[in-house]
Amino acid sequence: MDDISRRRIAVTSSHWGAFEVETEGDRITATRPFAADPNPPSIPAIIPAAVHHHTRVARPAIRRGWLDHRGGGGRGSDDFVELPWDEALDIAAAEIARIRDTHGNTSIFGGSYGWSSAGRFHHAQSQVHRFLNSIGGYVASFGSYSTGCAQAIMPHVFGMNFLEQIYHAQDSWQTIADHTETLVMFGGINPKNAQVSMGGITEHGTASWFDRFAEKGMRRINIGPQRTDAPGGCEWMPLRPATDTALMLALAHVLETEGLTDHAFLDRYTTGFTRFRPYLMGETDGQPKSPDWAAPICGLDPETIRALARRMAGTRTLITVAWSLQRAEHGEQPYWMSAVLAAMLGQIGLPGGGVGYGYGAIGGVGKGLRRLRGMTLDQFANPVREVIPVARIADMLLNPGQDYDFNGKRGPYPDIRLIYWAGGNPFHHHQDLNRLHEAWQRPETIIVNEPWWTPTAKRADIVFPATTPYEREDIGRSDLDEYLYNMPQLIPPVGEARDDYDIFAGLAARIGAEERFTEGRDSATWLRELYAGYRERAAAQGVEVPDFEELRARNWVRLPVEQEGPQATFLSRLRDDPEGAPLATPSGRIEIFSETIEGFGYDDCPGHPVWLPPSEWLGAASNAAPLHLVSPQPGDKLHSQLEPALADVPGARPVALAIHPSDAAARAIAEGAIVRVHNARGACLARAALTDDITPGVVALPTGAWYGDAGENVDPHGNPNVLTPDIGTSKLGQGSSAHTALVQVSLNEG
Repeated sequence: MDDISRRRIAVTSSHWGAFEVETEGDRITATRPFAADPNPPSIPAIIPAAVHHHTRVARPAIRRGWLDHRGGGGRGSDDFVELPWDEALDIAAAEIARIRDTHGNTSIFGGSYGWSSAGRFHHAQSQVHRFLNSIGGYVASFGSYSTGCAQAIMPHVFGMNFLEQIYHAQDSWQTIADHTETLVMFGGINPKNAQVSMGGITEHGTASWFDRFAEKGMRRINIGPQRTDAPGGCEWMPLRPATDTALMLALAHVLETEGLTDHAFLDRYTTGFTRFRPYLMGETDGQPKSPDWAAPICGLDPETIRALARRMAGTRTLITVAWSLQRAEHGEQPYWMSAVLAAMLGQIGLPGGGVGYGYGAIGGVGKGLRRLRGMTLDQFANPVREVIPVARIADMLLNPGQDYDFNGKRGPYPDIRLIYWAGGNPFHHHQDLNRLHEAWQRPETIIVNEPWWTPTAKRADIVFPATTPYEREDIGRSDLDEYLYNMPQLIPPVGEARDDYDIFAGLAARIGAEERFTEGRDSATWLRELYAGYRERAAAQGVEVPDFEELRARNWVRLPVEQEGPQATFLSRLRDDPEGAPLATPSGRIEIFSETIEGFGYDDCPGHPVWLPPSEWLGAASNAAPLHLVSPQPGDKLHSQLEPALADVPGARPVALAIHPSDAAARAIAEGAIVRVHNARGACLARAALTDDITPGVVALPTGAWYGDAGENVDPHGNPNVLTPDIGTSKLGQGSSAHTALVQVSLNEG
């Protein structure tokens, strides 16, 4: 440790980008913005406090009740016994082997759906899945809480993997700046969310691009319940939550009735419009989907809808759709209908026209880069075939053996006896956390690798203290970013923390899988091995990458991977040659009507887009729950990371609840008042923030506050997921329905 014991300054990378870190001895003392970042986030400022926070897991710990009698009763309220590493590893390995040998690998669930970390080797998801596959496999999960619904529906519409293909094929910011005349943003494009990206983002340019759009005179229309979901200066259409599909249908109705539909495009590049049109025109259900029909649903004036449709047809228009729209009951519908609306305009495949998904959701979307794949530790093939949708964890734990539907398949939930979680905090991102707490008591054993005593760690049986990225060396690289980093070890491990790799190597050795897991390599050897392969692949693509020691000496390099000349255009190959470059859909075209989905027979996701009112929205409000709750991403962190230090800031908790002044006045709520947000599922405290930038009848409470301790009737910190329903988006997607929630807000009497 001599080389890291003195004062030093180095650059490292993270989910929210690169920054300078100053250390002295075994402590991080300060952080500073990375000089090449035009809009550096403020997030790194809290890192010194977070890394050295008293909530760090100091040494291996086992829940006392589990030690005494095994089983899940008492998770979340029990205390822990600290043990030496060897003893704790012995106990955990014996328990993993017992459950595997008694119940089979289908009884083990491998958590950590999590984000792709900036560090490519010390990526918790890769580590835990590699370990579990080394010992025979595990029940895996499909998708993510962020985009699970979209990941299910988009292959049916475009024949493309949502994350692996669509993002990398969409129009770049430069293409949009050069060609788009009207930018129609369903759910907005929020630079706050673009502070972070899977694997890291260095140059935070979203806000700067909007400055260029404004200078050009582009019309930028933000459609959603919050003005702040798009940069300042954008036009705001204050749409009621969950009604985007109704508005899209009304826009499509105007196109069709006013002769603005591009039928030549539909005939050549799509299939199924003749099956969809009767529904649009009201021939199948007696209700034309006109602006007059949509207006009371959406809260917009019919003439506003008509004017927007005409504008979209008369200019080069790009429709963008936020991730948030598919995180709601029937979330498949706005994603599908946006593709249909763009097809009716006939601009798909034209530069700056058509449709795009997730701009602003993460920082990397819209960057015009040649794709240079990063370094990945092989997770091995999983011998276990059972896979559940990621947002159905509580259902699985509460209903083992019960059949459920998912994307055309029907089968039983596995009977999970052991959960191993590394990287991620399900008691942040899951819905109806009180229900998850109940479900979490069911498995026989839960093991967690975690740097901090998160709500998940507190509800585990065995907790291993894991290092943070500042306590180990790694390589930082994302194929959505043009920078490459050596992430040096900056401080020694805090307490007795160990790298995930070393934890799993110790378990594998005790279970007889050490050679399989490690292949005879330690972390330092793996870093060089993975990096060498990366250099070879880069050279094959004509990109020169420095050798490992040179990168260590330089700390970071900017790779020559920016696209030069004309930028890529989404689905331009299909437009240029529909026969020679068909899509991977059954028809080879964009599927407005899907015979495949129709064949599933789902009442909540038929063969073409439809308006399906969710179970909870303003159209179903009651006196007990009259307000629609949306739960956006936080602006001060990624998900729930760094939360313990942020919560120490005076006045920061409970979290601020955005509420319209008229809704606050009706409840005698003043600015800054502590309020109780509640419904039949739960309750939490929040701090009222009155604003005209939110639609009346809607309140917004960001995610990220840590879920309270077991036994607390009211979550004291402001976690909105004590209020959100744990239901799938539909039988097709089974994604998170976080934005389907009605609540009441009252002054806190406590």
